[in-house]
Amino acid sequence: MIDHARDLASVQAATDRLLDAVAKLDNAAVTDESRLPGWTCGHVLAHLARNADALVNVLEGRPMYASAEARDADIERDAPRSLEAQVSDVRTSAARFQEVGSVPADWSRTVELRNGVTDSASRVPFRRWAEVELHHVDLGIGYELEDVPAEFVEREIDFLAQRFSGHPDVPPTRLTDGTHTWSTGREAAEPAVIVTGAPADLLGWLAGRRDGSALTVAGGALPALPPL
Repeated sequence: MIDHARDLASVQAATDRLLDAVAKLDNAAVTDESRLPGWTCGHVLAHLARNADALVNVLEGRPMYASAEARDADIERDAPRSLEAQVSDVRTSAARFQEVGSVPADWSRTVELRNGVTDSASRVPFRRWAEVELHHVDLGIGYELEDVPAEFVEREIDFLAQRFSGHPDVPPTRLTDGTHTWSTGREAAEPAVIVTGAPADLLGWLAGRRDGSALTVAGGALPALPPL
């Protein structure tokens, strides 16, 4: 069972870690390239702020974004701002998300995200947690997947394995870190490919943050995953 209140607390802790790290940067850092192609650190921070507002929309029953074009335009508009403005925006938008998340509600209800995707409202805090953790890594300022809380890593691997489960372009695959196992790809009685590696490397590959070269693969080549 998803504990949305516990996840909200984890989101706050992750946000605090990110803000503490970003506050130590100099103002020029907003124009530095992030690890996401075509995005500066300013783009990443602007996206994090606007994503918090978008998830407030989701929880309050409004469209997540007015349109894909409006989402992209908002990020481009906000990316060049000063570091002080970026930090303030991330902090205040995160506070709005926490405030809405603290309101008593039916957390079992179904909500709609982007592109017609639906999910339980109870999973929205975890989705926000993923945004904060992964984009903190994307900033390239010293926070790596190995630094991310182990609980999040395990749950995000499970989430992404489920996302690719049944995908016709992904062969039947078993993932393991030596302790836990996950299945993904097309359904089959036995996996065609077995992928083994450290949790951070498995997550990095599934989330498109690493090329999978640190993983051990048996039964075939490392599957090519569709974009998230």
